[in-house]
This record gives sequence, C-alpha cells and structure tokens, in this order.
Amino acid sequence: MSRILLRRVAGGVLLFLALSLSPAVAVAGFLAAASVTASVPVLVVIGLVCAASAGGLLGRAAFALFGLDRRPALRASALLTVGLTVAVAVLAAVTVLHPMPTTTSAPAPPGVRFWDLPTGSRIAYVHAPATGKARPTPVIFLHGGPGTPTEGVPTGGRELAADGFDVYSYDQLGAGRSTRLRDVTGYTVARQVADLEAIRRTLGADRIILVGQSWGGSLTAQYLAAHGEHVAKAVFTSPGALWGRQYPGSRAGEPWNRLSPVQKARLDRLNSEPRIITASLLLQINPGAAHALVGDLEADHWMHEVALQGKDSTSCESAPPAKAHDNPQGFYSNQMTVRDFERLPDPRPRLRTLRVPALIMRGACDFIKPAVTAEYQHTLAGSELVTVEGAGHSISGEQPGRYTALLRAFLLDQPLAAGTG
Repeated sequence: MSRILLRRVAGGVLLFLALSLSPAVAVAGFLAAASVTASVPVLVVIGLVCAASAGGLLGRAAFALFGLDRRPALRASALLTVGLTVAVAVLAAVTVLHPMPTTTSAPAPPGVRFWDLPTGSRIAYVHAPATGKARPTPVIFLHGGPGTPTEGVPTGGRELAADGFDVYSYDQLGAGRSTRLRDVTGYTVARQVADLEAIRRTLGADRIILVGQSWGGSLTAQYLAAHGEHVAKAVFTSPGALWGRQYPGSRAGEPWNRLSPVQKARLDRLNSEPRIITASLLLQINPGAAHALVGDLEADHWMHEVALQGKDSTSCESAPPAKAHDNPQGFYSNQMTVRDFERLPDPRPRLRTLRVPALIMRGACDFIKPAVTAEYQHTLAGSELVTVEGAGHSISGEQPGRYTALLRAFLLDQPLAAGTG
C-alpha cells in the first residue's frame, strides 16, 4: 500500500473520530465542569467548547493527512468545527436540554393544613381530632419513600381518633405539598428527624406515638435513636432497613420484580430519558447542578410516573390494583435522603438501650427481605413481630381490617387481634 494511501486512510480514521467523539467529549466537559459550577449555561458553553476543540484538532490533522495545503486545511477544519458544534448543540437541545413534562400544582384538598416549623420547613399535614375522652399522646403517621407521601388520613387513623387519639399525618420535607429546598443537599435524615421533633414541640406533647410505613419505619428508628425518651410507642409497618449501610440500594429487597411487559417497557422508557440520566450523573458530582438542570416540577412528575408503573408490583399477586393519588412525589428528597441514610453510623447500639413498646408488622408477600424486618425485633427490646397473611408491602392497603385491628389493639394495650397471622 502506498504512503499516500496510508495517509488518507489515517486521515479518514481521524475524521471519523472527530465526528464520533465530539459529542462524548462535550458530555465529558459538561460533567467535569459541574464539579466547579452549577450554572447550566456555563456547563453548556464548556461542553460545546470541548466538542469544538476536539473536532477542530482531529479535523485539522485529518485534512493535513489528506494532503491539503495549510490554508485549505484550516478552512476545512473550521467548517468541520462549526458543523460539529452546531450538531452537538442541536442534539443537546432535543435531549438533555429539552424539558420533561411537569405536573400542574393543584389546590390542596380540604383538610390539608400547614405547620411553619422553626427548622424552616413548611409542612403540610392532615389531622383527625380525638373524639370522646381525649388521650394525651398523639399518633403521628410517617410515610414511606423517602419522598412518597400519602393522601388524607391514613388507614386506621379515624378509628384511632374515635378511640381518643389525636391523629396526624404529614408530608415530609421535600415531598407532597411541603417545602422544596433550593439547596438539595439539605435533604438529610437529621433534617427529617429535626422536623419531627419540631412537630412534637408544636403539638405540645411530651411523648408521641409513631407509626412508620416502609421508609417511615427507618425514620421512626432514627427518631428513636435521637429522642427515644419522647416516644411512648412505635409501630413499624413493612419497615425498610434499620441501618442504611447494611442494606444499601436494593439489597433490602427488589420491588420491581412483578411488572407486566407493558409496565416494564414504560419504566425502561422513563429510565432512559436523557435528561434524567444527566441529572442522575450530576447528582454524583454536584447536586446543585442537577437541580439547576432539572427542577422539582419536572423531577417530581417523572418520579410520579415511575411510581405509577410499580404501584402494584409490591403487592401479593392476587391483590387488586391500588388506587393512585395526586399528592406530588419528591425526587430530590428521595435521592439525597437515601444517600445520606446510607452514610449514617449504626443506630442499633443506641436502640438496644431503649425500652419503648414496639409492634412490627410484616406482610407475608412483602418484597423486603425477612432478615431486614427481623433486625427490628432483634434490636428493640420487648418488641413483637407479626406477619400478616394476604398482604405485601402495603398491609394497610391490602388487609386494612387486620391492619387496623392490630394497630388499635397495640395502642390500647389489648391482646393482638386473632386471625392476623
């Protein structure tokens, strides 16, 4: 093969690299710049400059190998650089920079009120007031997620109100109708615990009763470790991991195993959205940049759509579809609180010193591993673990009668209801 032909082959390879690598170099520059700035316009400019530089350098070398004189080679590389930069800009505009759907904020339903806490959180809540002879210890329900609020008074709440308990359920920071933080690094377990302690003080209660569902169980344990003297009783319903470092990610259980083909396809499309992939990468580098790129309305809507695909995948196979509600999800509360939870020190030594009556409920079909639930019983002295047949992760949704009977019996110091498994 002649030397001229070899040069042209090498030039062709360089030209191909210029065309194919420029978008990748733009992405690398975009992400690298996020370590020093959260400004999306600055990140975009740096990404385009990186794409132009890579394309220009490779193009200039390619045209030189093609045998072009210096000036024609410079003109050709300049045209290539401009073309590649425009192409990368257009590609970014229709993918990473193209806004995703958002949820229109609707007025809060009747009965939703707000606490303006000294922590700076504005917390949405509902209250079922005690009837008859009121008891001094309020019941507070803690929803799961993090960032997946409930709507209205939870199952069993009105029955407990009829038993004399003041019942409260609230949207945790960053979820539902509660405060969204400008600085998403503020979503920590400590902040959630501080909010709960501020709620206790706002209610003027020396002690409270906590009922935690899923992540709400994990949060209940964290509050116990910090303020155990202010907890009269605790109920853990299908609780998540007691210690985040022990079961990071999905090691506590995989909730996505029973999706239909249609749901799986929809979930795959949602997870492959370039904008959410970019935000997820930015969260590892600079959470502020992720939030600047994809705001709360977009991210929360995306999380809501994901939740809709999986809302029935954690139930027993024979369970009817669960009813969805429109109280907004909290994407950044979820992502940042989970990350923080998995970095916390082990709470079990402190929890083993407490003597707080505790009921642990586990659905027989729960995707959470039995060992995760059993950890609560092994750690909390005098606690009782009950397995509820015919229920998955949402015992209150699949077996509301049994759930309510267990809840009332435990809080009223009665024998646990028969027939609960």
